[in-house]
Amino acid sequence: WGVDTIFGFPGDGVNGIFEALRTHQDAIRFVQVRHEEAAAFAACGYAKYTGRLGVCLATSGPGGIHLLNGLYDAKCDGQPVLAITGHTFHDLIGTHGQQDVDLSRLFMDVAAYSERVMGPAHVINVIDEAVKTALGRRTVAHVTIPKDVQEWTSKDAARSDANLAGHSANLFVAARSAPPQAVLQQAADPINVGTRAVILAGRGCLGARAEVLELADKVAGPIVKPLLGKGVVPDDSPFTTGGIGLLGTAPSQDAMTECDVLLIAGSSFPYLEFYPKPSQAKTIQIEIDATRTGLRHAVDVGLVGDCATVLRAPPPLVAPRAERAILGQGPDRT
Repeated sequence: WGVDTIFGFPGDGVNGIFEALRTHQDAIRFVQVRHEEAAAFAACGYAKYTGRLGVCLATSGPGGIHLLNGLYDAKCDGQPVLAITGHTFHDLIGTHGQQDVDLSRLFMDVAAYSERVMGPAHVINVIDEAVKTALGRRTVAHVTIPKDVQEWTSKDAARSDANLAGHSANLFVAARSAPPQAVLQQAADPINVGTRAVILAGRGCLGARAEVLELADKVAGPIVKPLLGKGVVPDDSPFTTGGIGLLGTAPSQDAMTECDVLLIAGSSFPYLEFYPKPSQAKTIQIEIDATRTGLRHAVDVGLVGDCATVLRAPPPLVAPRAERAILGQGPDRT
């Protein structure tokens, strides 16, 4: 899967995994933290800033439990993170042994996929499924491996007749869908009619800077940045009024208060009181997860897809605007 960095903390419940890391130092860099919680936060931060899978490792029982806080950060911020934990000996699970915590059950809320590895013939299937779930759903996956199973070799890989070798593939293909042209036009119509458009550009726009700037210039509207969208455009861009919310700016709040069109692009900014009042603005939302459309604010048109693809729609859909109703209201707006 191309993983080259793992964050974690040692413990006797993951000795077998650590031995494998020791003998594969040329392929995988292990970053030791001071506490397992930091490992999960580091993996989440790695995912946020690289766009790749973040991986964290902790021992059985309390070690795995310590990961939860950082993993909830990954879940809430939509970041792909794989958590690997140890477990007690496979034939002592559920018999009140030391640190015998059922981590596969414990992680069920934070992880979209949580499974215990049953042996060498099981591990590839489980890891493939875990990674594809984390990447595909942009969330947390968890795999726990009993400490004795970690030391088993391929010759110990008793395989059932149904488990054909090589049937699982380490391949993930990201969706790059775009809405139909008719739906794109439905979104463009209120933008063309309105005079005070605002773009709320969140984390989903991190790979769409050029497209966001082009749209802001075309509609003559400011780019307002929730915290996770801070890197979408530089703070010194003439098209942004800065952040929004508890850590935001007055110009951004003024823009949201005065707009008649709001484009929410790749954001689930949670503070409802900072959005336009209900029915104040026609609202268009671009969201890769259809279930989150209209989550924070009533939406008139929903566009399902990644922001870069949707914003690359044919230029005639949105007509360039000469008036600068919001951007041209004084130096404090830039």
